[in-house]
Amino acid sequence: MANETLIARLEQSLRQSRGARTRLSARLAEIEAEAEIIRAELIEMDTLAGQTEAAIFRLLSNVMSGPSTQVGTTSVGELEIELQRRLAQAELSQHPLPQQRHNVPILRSDTEPTSDRFYDRTIPQATTMILREANGPLHVNEIYNRLLDGGFSFTGHNPTISIAVSLNRNSRFRKVAPGTFDLVIRDAAKAS
Repeated sequence: MANETLIARLEQSLRQSRGARTRLSARLAEIEAEAEIIRAELIEMDTLAGQTEAAIFRLLSNVMSGPSTQVGTTSVGELEIELQRRLAQAELSQHPLPQQRHNVPILRSDTEPTSDRFYDRTIPQATTMILREANGPLHVNEIYNRLLDGGFSFTGHNPTISIAVSLNRNSRFRKVAPGTFDLVIRDAAKAS
């Protein structure tokens, strides 16, 4: 009788284990099907993003009337750099300022940080501090030099373009000349 009870319990445990396994197997099949749908959607989104990048780049190429470049494998960062380069070229061709071209500060790549005041800051945060202290607009090269002096660490290959793009996107700053930025708040203070 004890053996029969033990066998009955084992059979019940076996049925429960098989039922749990069947439920888990069905759930796994659902998750795998959902994963395939998501993979297909990601592929479609990548394709659309690539097509959008190509269309934007073609439009910008037409606007800037410069030579077009291949965009099949161009990243968004490379497109931003190319856009900034072409915008700067177009700006210079519309407003030639040969005397100002000589006044562009020289980039100092061998600068040793004199402090760590910008170590944990973003470009807009640190640049706000720099422009307040300067009491006037500065060229991106000078902003770059001062950021380096303050211990700012750049990760990209073109830090001055990173600065220009970051400041162009931020409403706290305005471009006052090619590659030269100032604080918008300074204009508001002068107007009142």
